[in-house]
Amino acid sequence: MVSKVQIQQRVLEGLSVATLLFDARFTLIFINPAGELLLGISARHLLGQHFSELIQLESPIMPALEEALHSHHPFTRHEMALSMAHGEELVVDFTVIPLIEADEEPELLLELTPINSLLRIAREENRQAQQTATREMLRGLAHEIKNPLGGLRGAAQLLEKQLDTEDLKEYTQVIISEADRLKNLLNRMLGPNTLPVKSRINIHEVLERVRNLVSVEVDERISLQCDYDPSIPDIDADMDQLVQALLNIIRNACQALVDQGTVILRTRVERKFTIGQNRHNLVARIDIIDNGPGVSNEMKEKLFFPMVTGRAGGSGLGLSIAQSLIEQHGGVIEYQSEPGQTVFSILLPIESSE
Repeated sequence: MVSKVQIQQRVLEGLSVATLLFDARFTLIFINPAGELLLGISARHLLGQHFSELIQLESPIMPALEEALHSHHPFTRHEMALSMAHGEELVVDFTVIPLIEADEEPELLLELTPINSLLRIAREENRQAQQTATREMLRGLAHEIKNPLGGLRGAAQLLEKQLDTEDLKEYTQVIISEADRLKNLLNRMLGPNTLPVKSRINIHEVLERVRNLVSVEVDERISLQCDYDPSIPDIDADMDQLVQALLNIIRNACQALVDQGTVILRTRVERKFTIGQNRHNLVARIDIIDNGPGVSNEMKEKLFFPMVTGRAGGSGLGLSIAQSLIEQHGGVIEYQSEPGQTVFSILLPIESSE
């Protein structure tokens, strides 16, 4: 006959949510396998430790735990940053449930639900929706501008034929060349208008081609380093489009360094990774890492929008074009930035989605 306690323990151990049980002195007395996996430490090393030794949160939580223990009221905190023992930071939903039994010491049941991937997907979908709306607006604006621009150019050409002196023709040439320049700028703002011509390519061949191009351009005080995973399989992609996307991002990284610094090109494989609405078995991850000053707070939310730049003389089109090219391959560009380390990550599907 299986006891009630044994059934309860089997249920807790089978949960996919990290579940921890603390006594009235906030000492850990039980943790399920999902909790061990989340904290990255086995139960043998965790049991008997105080809450403050196990859980490092961005905001003080002990007063709330003590209040829950005494008032017997559960509570939940959303999107709390949890610092792990190995240095990683997770974002979790944090639920505390007081367990009260007659004539027994009260206990606290703690549930930790990681939501990093959910937040990443939500941010990605929100950014894609914003960029889609921006592109549609730009297409409409470009159409309205191109029509009168073509008329101006045609009128300048007709006028030029009626002029007798070369001095006057210089003015019509200015009108024609500026009209062409504005048309080219509009085309660049709209991004690539050709579908990728895909073939099986090695991502490291693309990276080496781009690294050689950039190394000729940058100052010798900027170091371009590689950290490749040679086991990454070939992918279906348009080499020229990937070269253009990587060139835009790596050039940005080098320009962010100003005088000197390091740019690292790193490749890895991600398994069971979600891009948009599709979950892929295998994804190639290309990280472009620089040790520059980082992306300013005012630029972070609009970094991939066209014509937005934080650099004097910049066009603000490089990242927008790169994002469009990568999205045409079913991939995505993400980034994390703080002073001293900025990481732009290109994620490209290798195996078909589930």
